[in-house]
Amino acid sequence: MSHNAKKVLHELAQRGPHDVLHGDLALVGLPGVVCAPRSGRGLAAIAFGHGWLQPPRRYVRLLRHLASWGFVVAAPATHTGPFASHRLFAADLRTALDVCVGVRLGEGEISVDERKLGVAGHAMGAGCAVLAAAEDPRIRAVAGMAPAETMPSAIGAARQISVPGLQLAAEDDLLAPARANAEPISSAWGGPVQLRTLRKAGHLGFTEGRHWSELLLQGRSHYGTQRLSRALLTAFFLRTLVGDKRGQLLLSSDVGGSSIDEEHSTGALAAA
Repeated sequence: MSHNAKKVLHELAQRGPHDVLHGDLALVGLPGVVCAPRSGRGLAAIAFGHGWLQPPRRYVRLLRHLASWGFVVAAPATHTGPFASHRLFAADLRTALDVCVGVRLGEGEISVDERKLGVAGHAMGAGCAVLAAAEDPRIRAVAGMAPAETMPSAIGAARQISVPGLQLAAEDDLLAPARANAEPISSAWGGPVQLRTLRKAGHLGFTEGRHWSELLLQGRSHYGTQRLSRALLTAFFLRTLVGDKRGQLLLSSDVGGSSIDEEHSTGALAAA
């Protein structure tokens, strides 16, 4: 990793320049969490999908981090039980974007530009983000962490997506191994896509804190995995949603702890 790429990683892994507001989506009819800059007009918005059995609070540092870089981020707290509907959760992600666009957040000092919408998620939520993007032409970028196959198929839905995608696979993931999930999703992607492998990362490494589901699922919260994924998602959404290229070097480099899978990456995001 070059010195300059390391510098960009360090910068984007740190809190951004915006003060952050934290709110409850339930106030507008959808259970969940919303984080946003204190003020701003025409902001970009991201709907975030949690992993199987994971509450949104396990991603709050990530949500607040993205908000500190100028994004409105909404994470529905629906379908957190063992019998989650992937199709309905994908619809909830789209509804979360509707809320971001249609509701004046904060004290009326925040507005969202409908042309700057993205989706992201972890595991099941990453797969559902793909489903949402395939159904919603407003969505301009998709990012996933340890993406998992869904029903209906995220692999099938990826073929319908022409906007940029970033998929982060966990090297030590036993629940959603890249070969069966991130790799075929990336290979099927209809637009530019980059697949990265995060070394020494497990399935739950992207989550924060402790949770009873660790008794059932593989891995546990890992700071290094979270720090790297925060920086990569920030760089990706800055570039794709608001045209800010300060993270370009990070997106085009094998950075410490991750490498680009060139076999399963195509288009503008592919080359190292």
